[in-house]
Amino acid sequence: MNLTLKIWRQKNAKDKGGFVTYKVNDISADMSFLEMIDVLNEELIGKGEEAIAFDHDCREGICGMCSLYINGRPHGPLKGTTTCQLHMRYFHDGETITIEPWRAGAFPVIKDLVVDRTSFDRIMVAGGYVSISTGNAPDANATPIPKHDADEAFDAAACIGCGACVAACKNGSAMLFVSAKVSQLALLPQGKPERESRALNMIAAMDEEGFGSCTNTNACEAECPKNISVTNIARLNREYLMGALKK
Repeated sequence: MNLTLKIWRQKNAKDKGGFVTYKVNDISADMSFLEMIDVLNEELIGKGEEAIAFDHDCREGICGMCSLYINGRPHGPLKGTTTCQLHMRYFHDGETITIEPWRAGAFPVIKDLVVDRTSFDRIMVAGGYVSISTGNAPDANATPIPKHDADEAFDAAACIGCGACVAACKNGSAMLFVSAKVSQLALLPQGKPERESRALNMIAAMDEEGFGSCTNTNACEAECPKNISVTNIARLNREYLMGALKK
């Protein structure tokens, strides 16, 4: 495959940045999208040019670092797929592919395609914890958990914090991410003692970081690589209301 790539290049957060066009040839359809960028970077380094900076780690759809905006969609054209799991067979020979970083005020660009997502970490610090009594480990079945609650908590815990929900949202809202983290803890007995303060603290931290409000367009769910449901946002709203009333 021969492709034309329009890639966002930006030296740092203060630089204006802009698109630069590159040609890549003889790309295998079996390559992953990140492997294709690796090939381009090897060519650039061989020419004495600076490689394109982009985030990656596990390349197994687990870490959430491969956050790229591809042809106007977070993580590319496939639903429920991270960038590192996207393969070149889903593109066509001769196609022009536009690659950008996340576009959100709370995710400032560090360099090229790399954005600063530590705002998510600060939101987690604000309330993403549980109180555990010390002592001997309890038996595995000592605390019965209804299967429905366990399944919903597990589904919410699948969130990898990639930020695709923020990138997809016209308001730059982080409600899907925050609601997933609140849900995975609020649904389980271990997380119930802090459930009221957790929702209040995490939403306050989200607002402080500059994320936008949720207007229920559901773009976040549509673009989430882990198919996190917007029903978690409804649960977050309930948790927040209960916490505010009791406070």
